Amino acid sequence: MKRILVFAAALLLAASTAFAQLGTTTVTNNLQVTPVAEAALTIGATATTLTSPGTNFSNYTGTTNFTYFIRTSQTGGTGSIVLQVTSDFAPAGGPSVASPATGDALTYTCTVSSPGTACTGSLTASTSGTTSVATFSAAAHSAKSGNSASVTWTLPNDPQYQTGNTYTATVTYTISAS
Repeated sequence: MKRILVFAAALLLAASTAFAQLGTTTVTNNLQVTPVAEAALTIGATATTLTSPGTNFSNYTGTTNFTYFIRTSQTGGTGSIVLQVTSDFAPAGGPSVASPATGDALTYTCTVSSPGTACTGSLTASTSGTTSVATFSAAAHSAKSGNSASVTWTLPNDPQYQTGNTYTATVTYTISAS
């Protein structure tokens, strides 16, 4: 009887290790990825200060530098970077984008590294809609670390602006890709 119990225990152990041996020692698996059109922006500075060189009423100027990341579709893809002044200069008594005094419009020019195409000429910023910074065509892709771009602002130095205040406007940049 003792022999039968030992034999039965041995069979149970053999059966459990036999199941542990199922399968192979090398298995393969395929990974798949389907990249889609994407876009992103980063701006390092929280504010762009517009300054005048100090000569009599020379225009205020300043540059907003940023990095863009983009991938457009191979066929028919497009992309763009636009901006809009989403909050006009405040407090009162200074410049205005929505209702500028004659000759006081806030304007800008663009610089965009390839694969982007920069806006052409000097554009007038708006609070009522977006204006162009850059466009992208099909199969456009930035470097993994991003590509550089900038907007250089010009604001006339109007003697009517009241002293003693720092006037601030908010500009929202939007990038898109398809």
